Amino acid sequence: MSTPTLRVAVVGAGPAGIYASDILSKTDLDVSIDLFERLPAPFGLVRYGVAPDHPRIKQIIVALHKVLERGDIRLLANVDYGTDLKLDDLRQFYDAVIFSTGSIRDAALPIPGIDLEGSYGAADFVSWYDGHPDVARTWPLEHQTVAVIGAGNVALDVARILAKHADDLLPTEVPANVYDILKANPITDVHVFARRGPAQVKFSPLELRELGHVPDVDVVVYPEDFEFDEGSMAAIHSSNQTKQVVKTLTDWTLKEPEELTASRRIHLHFLHKPAEVLGEDGRVVGLRTERTALNGDGNATGTGQFHDWPVQAVYRAVGYFGSPLVDIPFDDVAGVIPNREGRVVDVDGEALPGVYATGWIKRGPVGLIGHTKSDASETIRHLTEDVAAGGEAFYTATDRDPSAVTDFLASRGVEVIQWTGWELLDAYERSLGEPHGRERIKVVPREEMVDIALGRTTEA
Repeated sequence: MSTPTLRVAVVGAGPAGIYASDILSKTDLDVSIDLFERLPAPFGLVRYGVAPDHPRIKQIIVALHKVLERGDIRLLANVDYGTDLKLDDLRQFYDAVIFSTGSIRDAALPIPGIDLEGSYGAADFVSWYDGHPDVARTWPLEHQTVAVIGAGNVALDVARILAKHADDLLPTEVPANVYDILKANPITDVHVFARRGPAQVKFSPLELRELGHVPDVDVVVYPEDFEFDEGSMAAIHSSNQTKQVVKTLTDWTLKEPEELTASRRIHLHFLHKPAEVLGEDGRVVGLRTERTALNGDGNATGTGQFHDWPVQAVYRAVGYFGSPLVDIPFDDVAGVIPNREGRVVDVDGEALPGVYATGWIKRGPVGLIGHTKSDASETIRHLTEDVAAGGEAFYTATDRDPSAVTDFLASRGVEVIQWTGWELLDAYERSLGEPHGRERIKVVPREEMVDIALGRTTEA
């Protein structure tokens, strides 16, 4: 007796979910794949986590678009797992479920004053300037001097967007409401703080060099922050990327003061560990840092010397963190779904039959797109092994008709957006940008996105 078509649900339509779907579709399995997304648009953090002035990185969407437009993977967007349906519902319609929901929250920074008004998470700021439909339309850009805590590319993105003149973002897909607020931004100085030295930062060479080419923005570094221990030298000699980063930073130390003539400045500080956000009347008025010293292996320890920086806002860019999902085990410390190479496990370490994870919710928010692909391959390999080992017993769905799940969602009043709906929204955004010579202008309000995708709004 032949087995039926394998029914698989993938929850999360960012790169991780799309890569997993694509890899699964190319196995020898006879498989039907539905890709769920809680937002009205696919592509996850590539759409809502990459700065608008990074069109090169956003080109990843082109490859993801090609996967979904083939038609063998069904997109079901504007469907919120945990609200519109839960695990038991998915088990009714699918034999296996893969969670690829990513990490969208800010990691915690447990220092005094971090909850003061004027203290922000970088993830929230990124969501705002990328036009995420579930965040506020406004942002309080009313300060001249701000601090950014972090030593990765997100910290650079935040610093660059804060310092960049809004008109220099006009060729990008920056939403209109974001441009208007950035246009009125009174900022003059952005201070970026890293707790270790120049050889330990996680900046990519390209992102760092790009910082030096922002119009009317000077990059300021401080020679006293440059310390290289044995661990630093080993990193420089073993990594071409580290060597390029250190060279760029060192070149900036050679700039003479008279060369720094821009109206806005980004200051890069190394060997400064955040100790406290200072406040008055409940608002941020400064940041206290502790001077650190490298200890020989590339790590740093505090020296007991503190410095207070007069800033009016603090942005923490210390990493992303996963969010728990209804009915799914969650590791509150690591911010991931507990798993063994993609097989989700319960509190006793036992695998949950037919439940898998991939991407950042599987391994944490580290690595590049290449890691996401190999990560998805690992998860799909185990899924296919489990199908082979389970035989007919693996096929557990009780309602296998592809229309059953859409009928179920319709009965709950969920307005599902499929691929043709995304194409309508995509064309609409492009039509907004075309008169201005821009690739697109993002539509921000969720209700408007849904109306466009469902054909209720047709003219820009």
